[in-house]
Amino acid sequence: MRSTAPDMLPPKLRRNLAKLGEDIRNARRKRDLTVAMMIERVGVAKGTYLKVEKGDPSVSMGIYAMSLFVLGFADAFADVADSRGDETGLLLDAERLPQRVRVKRRPPPL
Repeated sequence: MRSTAPDMLPPKLRRNLAKLGEDIRNARRKRDLTVAMMIERVGVAKGTYLKVEKGDPSVSMGIYAMSLFVLGFADAFADVADSRGDETGLLLDAERLPQRVRVKRRPPPL
């Protein structure tokens, strides 16, 4: 049975995936690589790779990652959710800081 998760994607996410697929296609063409060369290097079927270039959400993240790697974008996924650039997370961390720091007293040794 097919998952319904791809059908429930918000429109903005669908557009972003379509853009990613288009960017992968353009990068492939700029490097003078054929679809046949890409499917050999990525290690997938032709139909699966064509779904990548369309931004199909049913394709696994690993296949997108491998496609980017083959095109020379090896670190593309490393920065996607980098905690150093997570502004919301950094603000939440700042809110959780204590107002004062107290040293806990230890009971004297027996």
